[in-house]
Amino acid sequence: MAKMEVKTSLLDDMIGVGDMVLLEPLNEDSFINNLKKRFDHNEVYTYIGSVVISINPYRSLPIYTPEKVEEYRNRNFYELSPHIFALSDEAYRSLRDQDKDQCILITGESGAGKTEASKLVMSYVAAVCGKGAEVNQVKEQLLQSNPVLEAFGNAKTVRNDNSSRFGKYMDIEFDFKGDPLGGVISNYLLEKSRVVKQPRGERNFHIFYQILSGASEDFLCKLKLERDFSRYNYLGLDSAKVNGVDDAANFRTVRNAMQIVGFMDHETQSVFEVVAAVLKLGNIEFKPESRVNGLDESKIKDKNELKEICELTGIDQSVLERAFSFRTVEAKQEKVSTTLNVAQAYYARDALAKNLYSRLFSWLVTRINESIKAQTKVRKKVMGVLDIYGFEIFEDNSFEQFIINYCNEKLQQIFIELTLKEEQEEYIREGIEWTHIEYFNNAIICDLIENNQTGILAMLDEECLRPGTVTDDTFLEKLNQVCATHQHFESRMSKCSRFLNDTSLPHSCFRIQHYAGKVMYQVEGFVDKNNDLLYRDLSQAMWKASHSLIKALFPEGNPAKINLKRPPTAGSQFKASVATLMKNLQTKNPNYIRCIKPNDKKAAHVFNDALVCHQIRYLGLLENVRVRRAGYAFRQAYEPCLERYKMLCKQTWPHWKGPARAGVEVLFNELEIPEEEFSFGRSKIFIRNPRTLFKLEDLRKQRLEDLATLIEKIYRGWKCRTRFLLMKKSQIVIASWYRRYAQQKKYQKIKSSAIIVQSYIRGWKARKLLRELKHQKRCNEAATIIAAYWHGTQARRELRRLKEEARNKHAIAVIWAYWLGYKVRREYRKFFRANAGRKIYEFTLQRLMQKYFLEMKNKMPSLSPIDKNWPVRPYLFLDSTHKELKRIFHLWRCKKYRDQFTDQQKLIYEEKLEASELFKDKKALYPASVGQPFQGAYLEISKNPKYKKLKDAVDEKIIIAEVVNKINRANGKATSRIFLLTKNNVLLADQKSGNIKSEVPLGDVTKVSMSSQNDGFFAVHLKEGSGAAGKGDFLLSSDHLIEMATKLYRTTLSQTKQKLNIEISDEFLVQFRQDKVCVKFIQGSQKNGNIPTCKRKNNRLLEVAVP
Repeated sequence: MAKMEVKTSLLDDMIGVGDMVLLEPLNEDSFINNLKKRFDHNEVYTYIGSVVISINPYRSLPIYTPEKVEEYRNRNFYELSPHIFALSDEAYRSLRDQDKDQCILITGESGAGKTEASKLVMSYVAAVCGKGAEVNQVKEQLLQSNPVLEAFGNAKTVRNDNSSRFGKYMDIEFDFKGDPLGGVISNYLLEKSRVVKQPRGERNFHIFYQILSGASEDFLCKLKLERDFSRYNYLGLDSAKVNGVDDAANFRTVRNAMQIVGFMDHETQSVFEVVAAVLKLGNIEFKPESRVNGLDESKIKDKNELKEICELTGIDQSVLERAFSFRTVEAKQEKVSTTLNVAQAYYARDALAKNLYSRLFSWLVTRINESIKAQTKVRKKVMGVLDIYGFEIFEDNSFEQFIINYCNEKLQQIFIELTLKEEQEEYIREGIEWTHIEYFNNAIICDLIENNQTGILAMLDEECLRPGTVTDDTFLEKLNQVCATHQHFESRMSKCSRFLNDTSLPHSCFRIQHYAGKVMYQVEGFVDKNNDLLYRDLSQAMWKASHSLIKALFPEGNPAKINLKRPPTAGSQFKASVATLMKNLQTKNPNYIRCIKPNDKKAAHVFNDALVCHQIRYLGLLENVRVRRAGYAFRQAYEPCLERYKMLCKQTWPHWKGPARAGVEVLFNELEIPEEEFSFGRSKIFIRNPRTLFKLEDLRKQRLEDLATLIEKIYRGWKCRTRFLLMKKSQIVIASWYRRYAQQKKYQKIKSSAIIVQSYIRGWKARKLLRELKHQKRCNEAATIIAAYWHGTQARRELRRLKEEARNKHAIAVIWAYWLGYKVRREYRKFFRANAGRKIYEFTLQRLMQKYFLEMKNKMPSLSPIDKNWPVRPYLFLDSTHKELKRIFHLWRCKKYRDQFTDQQKLIYEEKLEASELFKDKKALYPASVGQPFQGAYLEISKNPKYKKLKDAVDEKIIIAEVVNKINRANGKATSRIFLLTKNNVLLADQKSGNIKSEVPLGDVTKVSMSSQNDGFFAVHLKEGSGAAGKGDFLLSSDHLIEMATKLYRTTLSQTKQKLNIEISDEFLVQFRQDKVCVKFIQGSQKNGNIPTCKRKNNRLLEVAVP
């Protein structure tokens, strides 16, 4: 179907017939041909009303994608092509919207695709239900339960590589919104005989091969297993490897699924240990031995396997060995022990293996149910999915086939009953007269098998419980006596003479005519398989195991709870399970999926008519079609019916404005359909014969072709008219644009010519004006040049005159100067010799000083106050001058450096200077504090919301805020406190809560004591008698002792105008309440590294150890 095409009915583009109810003519050949035609076109699903027929394609088809899920979501069942998603959606919406519990019954023989169908149903429901973390977890657990159960309950058979060897019924529980809450799984009749023996070409259960292929070497070693399949007698070698199956990858998938479902690691380990024990049981072999009394007994050949089994299961080896060799029978107060011969020992071994594996599988189902069950106790909606074996007819049919076919008889019975009930309810709901439908009622066959007095199962149980010699032949004789007259029972040994010469019926067999056909059963093994005995010695041996899981699997082995009653037989257990299942299904709305296998070769594109015919017969599909079309073959709501066929009547086309039913009545009257061919219900139209529906479809198809032709004609006319009008409009637009273009070109040409003429005229005028201006300019320049030359001549004449006058005046001045010089020298000559020495000295000294200062200018050191460099003194007589200049320069550069400080920096340096005066060469801790800036507010109380309460309690400016350790005088231990210094007070507050513990005015602080060593301890001494001195002095420890003491000293001096006494001594007294305690500082190595510690020596001495 094209991507944009929308399909609105099952009848659109139908390949063959999508619903077998509409098949005409209806017979076995037309049924098979219709299935084959659809199968050849990859249509693997076909309807019988609301029943889905599914044919296994044996290949992947692109019809299960997320896009397909969305396509079928919330769509009418008959709206799209037949698909398993349509049935799943119908069931889910009925459960969610109509609050009806649903069940989906999936039947068919092995290899028909039942397991895959159940997976598709669950995956579709998981895809369309709600989302969320919890919902997704529940969906994931429900989906991941499948790989676990498949590994332990599925096996490769000649018909199917993944055949379910057990029946499974899962109830998925939903809340009122339709979101999954959990689920409950029930299992039926695991084929446990496969554990010890498989038919040729088949395998044991998958889990055995998965462990050996996928487990690591260490894990196999723990399980005492080897990877070689040939080492184990319970594994068939001819089909150990299956093409396209990766057992190693499947093992990893199973372990991951067990983890998702909720298995604990020790539970998973226990499960695989039990599987390994079962596998190794098959390697135990026995040899015969004769006793003195002549009785035969058996002994184990190689006890190494037995030893490893006992190590795996935690069973005493002697106990298990005895259980394989002896059997104890208890009757009232007596116990009789008998030996087992080799055949009996092998029977006991195989019985133990089968029971161990079967009980492990039941435990797995129970454990999965614990994980996936709904956790809430609210009312739940339920959707059940039944995946169970179909009807089986083999060459050799035994007890297992008898039980399976009995279950299918019950399912067929409930199928017919519920189908008829559904038909009858719809007829009554729509007001259509119900006519009785003739059909084969298989209740007589069910009664033949399950009757409590004369049923075959009852006879089998009675024979198993009868004392004396009981064999399969005696059981057959009993059947021949009780069931000889039953019309569906056949046996050559019965009293009915018509079977005495039937050579197709052997003497050791009986035949039952089931609804799906006749099946011949061999009675050999019926009694043993029904008894399903496990010797009590083996049960007790298993119960004694230290392996918790194995012990839990065999509760009857507890000696304190010995029950001498015979356990229920396999037949009675299965009969009770089937009865419970039938009761459960009758409370739900059923939905059916009938799976068909197209061929025995598991090959794609191969359709075996004979094989499909056989399955159609025993599934009763033709009977199902006849029941569905016994009254009316097709029914449809009025609205979609009118919408689909309204074009067949002029009155209803294209729109009908009245009620839909009235429109359908007008339509059918217009088409002259006979009244006996249809009937009007309350909300649906019922059509009796498929021919009538196909006639409507043919008329609709013809009418659609006519309408398509009409639409095509109208469309073509519209398209031509539209094209003509568009071309006409385009021609007008092109003509207008051309005329405009031509006028523009003409205008541009005229404009260009005018511009050229104008340019020539303007050029002529400009050149004329230029010539006139040039002539005028030349005249002006000539006059200017003449005047300039004249002015130059005049100036040069005046210059020569002035130079002459100047030379005359200069000669007079020179002569006068020489005369005065001569006169002065003559007067001064008589004084020169007397003052020459002093003058020369002064001149020389002046020149040396000048040279000294000039050199000093070039050799000046840097302006850093800490720079010690100074130029070398050049002359001895300048020594004092040199030193004074050095001092003056240092003072000057210090002043320059100080002028750069802000007020805050000046305050910090004043504090540093004060600290130097107080502690330099007195306190060993001082040198380390010189390079550390005094910050004061270390806690940032105003910014930290933790100290909001403390900030609100302190109104003054905080000078220092630091965490200190307050020393307890009782034990010397430290407690963290917040130390606050304001302008007027010293405060101590709790570090965690911010509550103020102590507040001391600065006037009450008399002295601060500390040691001379490298520690942060100091004592704050309070004035005696003051209010704050009630508890005594404070002994504190801080990482910023120098800063705190300096700020406390300066603040006290500023407020009280008195200097605070700073006492530095390695031993001082501290007042604690009424006592005085001596604090003594000593040197010593400490366990705490470089941290000083305080320790109380006695009532009068606190000793501080400083590293």
